[in-house]
Amino acid sequence: MKIDVVPALELSPEACESWSAAQASDPRFDSPFLSPHWAQAVAQAQGPASGVRVAIQRDGAGEAAAFLAVRQRGPTAMPPGAPMCDYQAVVARQDVTADPRAMLRAMGVSRYDFCHMQAEDPGFRGHGRGQCTSWIVELGDGYAAYEAERRAAGIGVLKDIDKKRRKVEREVGPARFTALSDSRADFEQLIAWKRAQLAATGQTDLFKTPWVMRLIEALREVRDPAFGGGLYTLHLGDELAAAHFHLRGGGTIHGWLIAHDPRFERYSPGLLLFQDILRGLDSSPYKRLDLGAGDYRFKRELSNRQQMVTFGFLGAPSVSTLARQAAYRVRQVAEALPLGPVSALPGKAMRRLDVLRGLG
Repeated sequence: MKIDVVPALELSPEACESWSAAQASDPRFDSPFLSPHWAQAVAQAQGPASGVRVAIQRDGAGEAAAFLAVRQRGPTAMPPGAPMCDYQAVVARQDVTADPRAMLRAMGVSRYDFCHMQAEDPGFRGHGRGQCTSWIVELGDGYAAYEAERRAAGIGVLKDIDKKRRKVEREVGPARFTALSDSRADFEQLIAWKRAQLAATGQTDLFKTPWVMRLIEALREVRDPAFGGGLYTLHLGDELAAAHFHLRGGGTIHGWLIAHDPRFERYSPGLLLFQDILRGLDSSPYKRLDLGAGDYRFKRELSNRQQMVTFGFLGAPSVSTLARQAAYRVRQVAEALPLGPVSALPGKAMRRLDVLRGLG
């Protein structure tokens, strides 16, 4: 088995084409986070010392057949763009069995920490230490069919959104939806709202990190439907009420940065905007809206498909692997104790440290 290791920004056009073909061969790979363009965008934003590299496993004929992108720091690695990367997987042709251990070994990586690995990925099965659900809205047959399907399932979320839309238009003003907005002011307001959310909930301000803003700014400029970012806005009257910045690629729009003006909270402007985006898919190249992980009621009610993702690590015998195993053992013991919020502290500490590692 031959495995090449290439810096993301040095991928050849042929390698990118083979990667994109492998991605298109399996519906579970239909995510912009699994595109070669994501790894390259992250590497460009992080600069020459990014450490974003790609292992390319070749088949018996020497053709590129499987791809694993990582951000390497010494003997350890994380997904490129973590903690902003919502999916991980080894992207491989269906006729190839990828060997992620061999791919990591070729890169000189003794431990790879993942946070949103697709649970079906055969190379990482059994290496997850926990899992959660990503919630997906499939609209292969269009919005009207999706609306009927939700109604037949006894889920009234779309009807409730329609009621709120009528109410806000009576009390505030007409709702105006803009897809792929060019407004700099609206983009900056979204970032301000997101930073306020993070501060209010005691989370790390991701947007203080220069490469994060460079990445988002660069993606905002990319209008290629095959891969890029997109600002979606909802105005009520003349006021910006909600704004989303999503990643686009393949047949998917992936929900990424979501915020709204607290003054309009009672009208659920974020849900109004999601409904507008879903309706707009009928006239777009996209057929699904991925709402990402997180057990929120609106995600459960809007979604009609789920994707399980896992967190954990894949490691070879090494000091770094032993350290990670010990950290997970402490976390497992703590979470099994009846100590209420105290039981969750080791897990929270690990997640916070991983966020800081990814931002560094």
